[in-house]
Amino acid sequence: MSEAEWDLETAKDLLSLNRFNAAAFYAQQAAEKAVKAMLYALGQIPIGHSVRELLEEFGRLTGQKVEEPLMDAARELDRHYVPSRYPNAHPSGTPHEAYDEVTAKRAISCAEAILEFARKFLKS
Repeated sequence: MSEAEWDLETAKDLLSLNRFNAAAFYAQQAAEKAVKAMLYALGQIPIGHSVRELLEEFGRLTGQKVEEPLMDAARELDRHYVPSRYPNAHPSGTPHEAYDEVTAKRAISCAEAILEFARKFLKS
């Protein structure tokens, strides 16, 4: 979980430097690592990079329904795993040209919600 926190701070730092695509990617990474921390706490070895799928697995294992706003945040973050880094993921141009401040801020907000959920679970 500490690495998730580190990545979230990195995302915020990158946002302040107008590195919007990288900020979105680090937000995705923060959420992915936070959900994996919850799965590790359940004795699982999580595989994959989809925050949505990892949260679904968490829900199956715990019998806990993951609320739709959190699933929406996971879906938003999953959209940034590849396109934020690879130019061939866009019709033209580069990731740093495709991303903007609004998108990066939204990704960070989504990551913050997922990290907060993970913090509460891990404290319980």
